[in-house]
Amino acid sequence: MLLKSVELSGFKSFAKKSAFQFTSAISAIVGPNGSGKSNVAEAFRFVLGEQSIKSLRGKRGEDLIWNGGKDAPRSNRADVKVIFDNSRRFLNIDFDEVSIERVVNRDSSNEYFINGSQVRLKDIVELLAHAHIGSSGHHIISQGEADRILGSSMKERREMIEDALGLKIYQYKRQESERKLEKTLSNLVQVESLRREVAPHLRFLKKQVEKLERIEQLKENLKVKALEYLKREEIYLSNEEKSIEGARKPLEDEFKTCGEELNSAKEALEKSSGKDKKSDELISLEKKIKEAREKSEGIIQKVGKLEGRIVAEEEILNKQKEIALSSEHKTVPLVEVENLVKEAEGSIEEAEKAGGLETFKAVLFSLRQMLRSFIENKKGQTDSRIIQDTERKIQEFKHLKDEADNNLAGIKKIEEELYRQYESLRKEIETAKDSSRDAEKKMFEIMSRQKEISAELNVLRERARRLTSESEEFKREIAEIAALAGREILEYKSFSVDSSDENREKQEERKREIEKFKIRLEDSGLLGGEDVMKEFKETSERDSFLEKEINDLRDSAESLKKLIVDLGEQLDREFKEGIEKINKEFQNLFALMFNGGSASLKLIKAQKRIKKETDDLELPTDNVESEEKEEFEEGIDIDVVLPRKKIKGLMMLSGGERALTSIALLFAMSQVNPPPFIILDETDAALDEANSKKYGDMIEDLSKSSQLILITHNRETMSRAGVIYGVTMDSGGVSKTLSIQFDEATAVAK
Repeated sequence: MLLKSVELSGFKSFAKKSAFQFTSAISAIVGPNGSGKSNVAEAFRFVLGEQSIKSLRGKRGEDLIWNGGKDAPRSNRADVKVIFDNSRRFLNIDFDEVSIERVVNRDSSNEYFINGSQVRLKDIVELLAHAHIGSSGHHIISQGEADRILGSSMKERREMIEDALGLKIYQYKRQESERKLEKTLSNLVQVESLRREVAPHLRFLKKQVEKLERIEQLKENLKVKALEYLKREEIYLSNEEKSIEGARKPLEDEFKTCGEELNSAKEALEKSSGKDKKSDELISLEKKIKEAREKSEGIIQKVGKLEGRIVAEEEILNKQKEIALSSEHKTVPLVEVENLVKEAEGSIEEAEKAGGLETFKAVLFSLRQMLRSFIENKKGQTDSRIIQDTERKIQEFKHLKDEADNNLAGIKKIEEELYRQYESLRKEIETAKDSSRDAEKKMFEIMSRQKEISAELNVLRERARRLTSESEEFKREIAEIAALAGREILEYKSFSVDSSDENREKQEERKREIEKFKIRLEDSGLLGGEDVMKEFKETSERDSFLEKEINDLRDSAESLKKLIVDLGEQLDREFKEGIEKINKEFQNLFALMFNGGSASLKLIKAQKRIKKETDDLELPTDNVESEEKEEFEEGIDIDVVLPRKKIKGLMMLSGGERALTSIALLFAMSQVNPPPFIILDETDAALDEANSKKYGDMIEDLSKSSQLILITHNRETMSRAGVIYGVTMDSGGVSKTLSIQFDEATAVAK
């Protein structure tokens, strides 16, 4: 026996714990009307998961709990436990004995247990569905429900037969698959929506990354050009410095020697007995030329320094103007930002006091306008103080340079006049053939050489000044290129070039190309490149994840759609096969009941009109037919033909005939796909003695495939039971039980 027992405690009229042991293929529960015996059938429905309290003859969950009586106080809960022998593993759980228990409390809360472990209702339904057991259906037929299959609609009748054929598991799987599909499609819509939200930002970031990649390529190109340029420039500056230094030292030494010789010549001339007015004039002229030369050299050095300062300040000015034109490098005084924050906080506080969604919307709009206005104003503003200060310094340096240039021009004129006097005096002395003029001639010779050396030194000083300027420019170029292309540019020192090829025109061409790269990089804007790359990577990964989710959801949806179709096809196929088997048994049992005749189930498609769903915005129409559409639904119709009577169809059957027909059909359904047990609650009440015997024969035949629990008043039915449980009710309204074994049952039945 698969069904071992059922225990009731506090359930309806069973105030105290009562147990029914089912050790026979047929067990009967008997008792007078109102004793509570039908509560046993309802207890089975309850413990197997029935959710309709109405079908258990109650309105609320607490209606199922013993409410107290004369001898027994009311219970706080109702508890029903059914125990199965699972040694053959007809239940898909690895236990030899399985207990299923349900408890309902006074607050209508329910608890479910399998072998003492709390579970969900879903777990119990799934476990029982695999074993072809449910809380309602063809295997639990309560009093007055035997005729339900005849009076049901075609669709309801189909559902009852599907249940009897064990196809409920397919229905359950299909419904579960449809729910999963609905959820999957809903998730798909959400994920696609998320991906659509990410897409514009990802496209923007992709463009930024492409721009950064182009910038990186520009940086690489700049590095390639800059390494050669900087190395060659370093070589040029080094060689130029060595060249200047190499040429300057001998000239300075010679100039110093000439000075010493000139001083000796002057001393000799002053001590000479042949000294005259021209000698004094020559000595004085030499002194003035020397002073003029020294002043000229000092002014030239000053002009060189001023030119360097002007170049430096002009570079600062250009940078400041670039910053002023760029929104990226704008600076805003902290006090102005603080004032903006205070103004915003004031608006928010006013909105919090006023409350209301519209007020908050207005404040948000006001804040947005405030921020936009602040940004636009700051875009148009520039901090001109630094620019003005730099321009003022440049003008000051230029003014000082102009003054120095004027002084230099004046000194040059004086120097030219002194050299003109010098040349005139030299010619006069050289014209004289007097040997006493040898000292003066010597001075002229030395002074002439000094003039030549001074000119050469001035050229070298100019070269040195230019070299200093070029060296400063070289340092600035290194800093600028390193800022744009990276510190790796400092590797130029180890870069190898052909030092014999030092063409300055080519070097200038390289410099112009580098300047083009620098301008393009500066215009591109490099700030936040790493942050953009990081954000692009994160956003791309999120987009890829969402794409994978979409593909997975689509695959899952397709799989579920295919599963639903397959389940539907399998359900239809097995249903049609089951109908054929039921018809065979139905015909046999019907003929047995009525001594002939015919009965069968027919699968038909019924036309159904349903109201068409319309858009709320659509205008009403007078054409009623256009608001309805036709659909076809499959159902089951029952054809019966009684022997020796011209009766066809269910509507013409008497009450007894309907009872016999419904019993024949129910038994036929049970024999096609026998459930582990069947509970029949007074389904034999309307049978006469002759038909009761036929009914008894049928249940004996049915007991070969399913365990039967019969709730009955019929003596013939009782006689077929191996165990009989009697249910009585005491004066306090409590149901009590007693059992009678087969031998005693035969005597009672007679």
